[in-house]
Amino acid sequence: MSKNNGNSKMVEQITSMDVDFAKWYTDIVKKAELIEYTSVKGCMVIRPYGYAIWENIQRILDGMFKETGHENVCMPMFIPESLLNKEKDHVEGFAPEVAWVTHGGSEKLEERLCVRPTSETLFCEHYANIIHSYRDLPKLYNQWVSVVRWEKTTRPFLRSREFLWQEGHTIHATAEEAIEETEQMLNCYARFCEESLAMPVVKGKKTESDKFAGAVSTYAIEALMHDGKALQAGTSHYFGDGFAKAFGIEYTDKENKRVNPHQTSWGVTTRLIGAIIMTHGDDNGLVLPPAVAPIQVVIIPIAQHKDGVLDKANELYEKLKSTGIRVKLDNSDNSPGWKFSEYEMKGIPVRLEIGPKDIEKNQCVLVTRHNREKTFVSLDELENAVNVKLKEVHDGLYEKALKNRENKTYSCKSIEEISKALEEKGDGFIKAMWCGDEACEDEVKEKTGAGSRCIPFEQENIDNKCVCCGKPAKHMVLWGKAY
Repeated sequence: MSKNNGNSKMVEQITSMDVDFAKWYTDIVKKAELIEYTSVKGCMVIRPYGYAIWENIQRILDGMFKETGHENVCMPMFIPESLLNKEKDHVEGFAPEVAWVTHGGSEKLEERLCVRPTSETLFCEHYANIIHSYRDLPKLYNQWVSVVRWEKTTRPFLRSREFLWQEGHTIHATAEEAIEETEQMLNCYARFCEESLAMPVVKGKKTESDKFAGAVSTYAIEALMHDGKALQAGTSHYFGDGFAKAFGIEYTDKENKRVNPHQTSWGVTTRLIGAIIMTHGDDNGLVLPPAVAPIQVVIIPIAQHKDGVLDKANELYEKLKSTGIRVKLDNSDNSPGWKFSEYEMKGIPVRLEIGPKDIEKNQCVLVTRHNREKTFVSLDELENAVNVKLKEVHDGLYEKALKNRENKTYSCKSIEEISKALEEKGDGFIKAMWCGDEACEDEVKEKTGAGSRCIPFEQENIDNKCVCCGKPAKHMVLWGKAY
């Protein structure tokens, strides 16, 4: 990625996001050393720096799940075709994306095995074996695994044929308990995105045509990227008792009756890394929220060949490390300017500069990545000052993303207004009313390119009539072009 020889640029040029957003994105994931392409089309190597971001996402979310009583399990990678076929709507929804194993070694398998695109059927088979009484409920499970979906068009993190995710699967005695679980986990995702990723989201319910295959209802959080396109950042599904009936899952309730339980599933994926890039990144590279940044502070010694500079830099490193801050000291022989460019590209939230003059004044310089603001701080107050700066970075990123969303959200009362807004102002969220007819939903997308993203929980009355047919409206819908 970086060069340090002769007249070469210290960091190779990144395409401006305003010139070509797709190329800018590709430049970022490659030059910030997040991924590398492989010989398998649509599959990627997640490099150590990219994987470290995922590890931090995983660590925070896993803690949140366990606080709400969930346990981690691990299901097989393979699903027999007969098992997948037990739930009709589910298999039809995933059929175009399924990868099949037909041979074991040189021998043809008696039954094809699906490489899991999702694990509902495996959990159902397991539940049927272990659930017998109301005393066995609820089961609150989650797993961290990879899945395979044979996507036709791929892009690193956003849409790949194999990706990492967590999938929660729970089963409950009543519909009320299952619906409460579905909403609780959606709120968990929204809180994580806003508090850890500095990414504002809209919570809502998917339309019938856009819900998960086999679900009674699907809820989602939708985020708006810098370029005005929407990204579904997480989903939570209520299955009712449909899967339980298909898989013969029954339990004896307190009245000694045999009844079917109710299920949920919910998940987020490595596409959250793509969301971070497209929400916060700039033309100099990544800009990482402190909560998930592999390195929160990088220490750059200035004139490190002079006596005492490296000693003081090491002292500051140990001081910050002891407080739990993820810190790196770069004492390599690269120039300070090269290091500045390198760590801007990496998106490290705070840069700490320390040189001979700073040491004389018992101070250092802190530079925040999101706005490049420089602050001189006393070394006696360093730990507190760094934590303040990390919070400033998070808050600054959140406010900037929220402002971007507000500036790119348009209220429209007709299809013509939607088309005009998108053409004149650029892509963004559209708030418009809908009668609930799928034909109108399809027509809006066909004529404007903006599909329904969700029916927001927080409803507004933009108009009394459907944006398409003019009939009485039932919902305000959030529309947009999406990744």
